[in-house]
Amino acid sequence: MKTSADCENKNYLEYVKAISPKTKEKRSLFHAFWVGGVICMIGQILRMIYESLIGLQGDELASYVSMTMIFLGAFLTGLGVYDRIGKYAGGGSIVPITGFANSVVSPAMEFKTEGYIYGTAAKMFIIAGPIIVFGVASSVLVGILYFIGYRVF
Repeated sequence: MKTSADCENKNYLEYVKAISPKTKEKRSLFHAFWVGGVICMIGQILRMIYESLIGLQGDELASYVSMTMIFLGAFLTGLGVYDRIGKYAGGGSIVPITGFANSVVSPAMEFKTEGYIYGTAAKMFIIAGPIIVFGVASSVLVGILYFIGYRVF
């Protein structure tokens, strides 16, 4: 036995289906695949450059590549380029490490008019997640302490 709520729900779902834009899944998946692949390929090229020209190996090599990719993601977000890449590629732009940088920088830029503390810093923690951002900040602090000669661990 159908109730009026069931009919209203069915009518609403039909309405949503009628006005929703039609997606082209195959094209969207293709864009996500190739853009994500290009971002990862850039990371691999940086790895080969750092390995052959600078002579980095192991953890140092991985760290330098990660830092460069995070910087590029944040820099392109600041220029407004990464958002256009994200609109075009969808999930392909958020999977690599550059998507992390984008998720930190975007809200910080959007709310900078509210001030450095309540705007930039507070909103940066909302999107990227406090644990990830705090983990990165604390690792930078530990790295600085290690660099200047204090053995923390």
